[in-house]
Amino acid sequence: MTKLHAVRGEAAPEFEPIAAERRVEGAPMTETRLDYRLDNTIYVGEWAADVGAWRVDYEEWEFCHVLEGVCELTSDAGETQRFHAGDSFVIEPGFVGVWRVIAPMRKRFVVRTS
Repeated sequence: MTKLHAVRGEAAPEFEPIAAERRVEGAPMTETRLDYRLDNTIYVGEWAADVGAWRVDYEEWEFCHVLEGVCELTSDAGETQRFHAGDSFVIEPGFVGVWRVIAPMRKRFVVRTS
């Protein structure tokens, strides 16, 4: 079993709309390409989304690196942060708010569920 894994966003894509009950504006579609998974606790790949906004409630930890586009995350406490291509950020469990895609975006991600 190899101990080195490339993350190039070349895995087969999975397309999914944001669920209607979570949407705040628009009707964005997402694309996920999962390049690596470990024990159903760590997931690594690429994710893309169209313009729109939706509610999020994080139970997992996520590292994101924006490859293209612009997004904005606003917590329910009212704090807003905007991220552009080249930016990286971490979302901790317990973050609740709105994820807004301002310009169609693509990011690389690492998610840890436990």
